[in-house]
Amino acid sequence: MEKTGTILIVDDDDDILTAGRLLLRRQFAEVITCRQPEEVPGLLSQHAIDAILLDMNFGPGESSGDQGLLWLQKILELDPDAVVVMITAHGNIDTAVEAMKLGATDFVAKPWQNEKVVATVSAAVKLHRSRAETESLRKTNQLLVEESVARGSDIIGESSAIEQLLDIVRRAAPTDANVLILGENGTGKELIAREIHRQSLRSDQPFLSIDMGSISETLFESELFGHRKGAFTDANEDRLGRIQAANGGTLFLDEIGNLPLHLQSKLLSVLEQRQVTPVGSNTPLDFDVRIVTATNVPPTYLRDGSHFRPDLLFRLNTVELTIPPLRERPDDILPIALHYLEVYSRKYGDRVRRFSPAAKRAMLDYEWPGNVRALRHAVERAVILAEEDVLSPSDLQLDDGVSETENLAIAPTILNLDHLERETIQKALRKHGFNISRAANELGLTRASLYRRMEKHDI
Repeated sequence: MEKTGTILIVDDDDDILTAGRLLLRRQFAEVITCRQPEEVPGLLSQHAIDAILLDMNFGPGESSGDQGLLWLQKILELDPDAVVVMITAHGNIDTAVEAMKLGATDFVAKPWQNEKVVATVSAAVKLHRSRAETESLRKTNQLLVEESVARGSDIIGESSAIEQLLDIVRRAAPTDANVLILGENGTGKELIAREIHRQSLRSDQPFLSIDMGSISETLFESELFGHRKGAFTDANEDRLGRIQAANGGTLFLDEIGNLPLHLQSKLLSVLEQRQVTPVGSNTPLDFDVRIVTATNVPPTYLRDGSHFRPDLLFRLNTVELTIPPLRERPDDILPIALHYLEVYSRKYGDRVRRFSPAAKRAMLDYEWPGNVRALRHAVERAVILAEEDVLSPSDLQLDDGVSETENLAIAPTILNLDHLERETIQKALRKHGFNISRAANELGLTRASLYRRMEKHDI
């Protein structure tokens, strides 16, 4: 096995330095020795040290251990994550204990036992690597948190409806109240959820999003609550559930209206107890998570006890927000369209594009059954396919008003299977007002399969 790890031994006794170097170089890639502690800062800056063996006394006649304690503190000031093992004499155990209180990891006594030294230094190296991994994960998590916050600030709108909605968000976000967001598909429910998190006191913690409609019933508990190794077939290792992963932050449960009743009761129990028990474990774990949920089902459906548990709804909708569809806030259509026109013009060729007056009128007159998502896709498609810099109504490829029955009666002139699949998916989505669940049901697909095909065809 390839040797790894760099050890620094600091002692004024040449015999100790030689013995330590000969012993430890059998186990580690590099062993550096140093007689003068004043050289330690320079060595720390030149080498990636995994563990330091530091003598308690330097110079003839020294036995108080004060020098070792002083240099221990200086080393930890230079590198708070440094792992330091003190070297002490048998009669100086009390001083070694004092060193551990100041931040030393362990100590070895002279004359030492080789096996004891190797075991102690090996444990110190593992501790240093664990600290490094923890710091790396902390920084990675911070980047993810910052990314989730940045993604939540792209809410565009000038209508009074959006202003009122954002005012409620501003008042509710700093609290820990659970929020239920209602609205049709494509209205921007996740954007609002991210904005709630961004303005909350948890904004420096994780924001996790789960599409409840895409999780199979058999994996529901494993996904949300986690599982232990061996809990079921293919459970080859412990898995952290989404609720625990979002601990301290916000958990966004999208499409909560599609959750079956028997799974609603499990979710309710966890939210009431504020504890989660991983599959295969008997030990409940506390969690601190703010719950934000969303659904595209009508409020009347959600308040029907045969479809959704009233006690779960009561717990989820402390604050209830409704995002109006785009057709009810026409003042927002052009600002949103212009925003995405700029975004996609930069993305695809960096050409300056603009809408013709007729294109603007066509967008204002259109019903937008797919809401903001459909508007964004229409603008992106137009930027990609249009040959002119001024986009016309035909570039947007909006529904020309032909009825669904008339469309079905017209025999297709293009027999390419990918083209036909794309057209069929678009028809199903338009027919059901871009309700993913209903369109998937009519097409004989799962929601996840429909999402994959939509991504494939850039719908």
